[in-house]
Amino acid sequence: MTRKSKTEIGPALLAWYDISRRDLPWRALPGETPDPYSVWLSEIMLQQTTVAAVRSYYAKFLALWPRVDHLAAAPLEEVLQAWAGLGYYSRARNLHACAQEIVAENGGAFPADEDNLRRLPGIGAYTAGAIAAIAFDRPTPAVDGNVERVVARLLALETPLPVAKKEISDFVAAILPKKRPGDFAQAMMDLGATVCTPRSPRCLICPLARFCCAASAGNPLEFPKKPPKKARPFKRGAVFVLRRADGAVLARRRPARGLLGGMTEFFGTDWREGRGEDWAEAALASAPCTRANWRLAGEIDHVFTHFALKLSVFVAAAPADFAAPETGFWIAAQDLSAAALPSVMRKVETCAFKAMDLRVAGKPA
Repeated sequence: MTRKSKTEIGPALLAWYDISRRDLPWRALPGETPDPYSVWLSEIMLQQTTVAAVRSYYAKFLALWPRVDHLAAAPLEEVLQAWAGLGYYSRARNLHACAQEIVAENGGAFPADEDNLRRLPGIGAYTAGAIAAIAFDRPTPAVDGNVERVVARLLALETPLPVAKKEISDFVAAILPKKRPGDFAQAMMDLGATVCTPRSPRCLICPLARFCCAASAGNPLEFPKKPPKKARPFKRGAVFVLRRADGAVLARRRPARGLLGGMTEFFGTDWREGRGEDWAEAALASAPCTRANWRLAGEIDHVFTHFALKLSVFVAAAPADFAAPETGFWIAAQDLSAAALPSVMRKVETCAFKAMDLRVAGKPA
């Protein structure tokens, strides 16, 4: 790509953005000053999550905690409850920790520069660049998956991801316009989300088509290059839904660190590879109440980023004299819909309540 072409990309993209920009609830309108809290909150939520999925969660968080000091003062359990269902729960824990640090160390003000932003919990290279560019109009590259795809096609980049990340970031830095870097960052994201899409790129209406090597060669779907996918490990486990006569169910909290950290779950075994289909019955020895009359309600499947999971779901009525273990607690029936249960446990809940012929919390019978 010529030096002249590099200087023309920014103006061409911004002219398109002024007409075609997406209307997003966290995005400042033309002429408005962006709110760093809104930018930060949306960027954390949008990590590995679609705009459609984030909209309702963003509105919920702003209604509950309109400012960063409100979020910092909230109990972590309430933040996790509000986040439940959005996935990647370490984001919620880091969101809360970051809010507390911003209030404690910065008096509630977000740092404007990329280096200080990266020192905060949950803020990596992309998020720091996005906040610095969008909220403070700093000339900082903000490279997410959409931008990686746009640049890989512009350059017909043969280097596969993630090795190509630095090369892509360097190119974005080289084409950044001196004026409106925040709008440029959002324009690149919008272009990747609406025009230069993964499976059906709309090259005929792309404002950068005349600069694009992949479009010229007629092979945009070949980019970005990716290494061969590794097989996803398969794990099995068992989970036990114990219900008291008053409708309360037994639960516990997962460790603060690690997968689904701090979330609420039903008692169960660990999740491990190498277990056969006939393993589940032997798992009953791990049930929280071995005196209960356990029966198999069914199985549920769930896919995490790094492995696939199959859980055997057992249900039982709690004996009248059974007390919750030291590591557990009862969730009242009326509180179950608001509990911080991750999606995998909501699947367990549905399976268990169907077997017990009960209404799933929050859903009609």
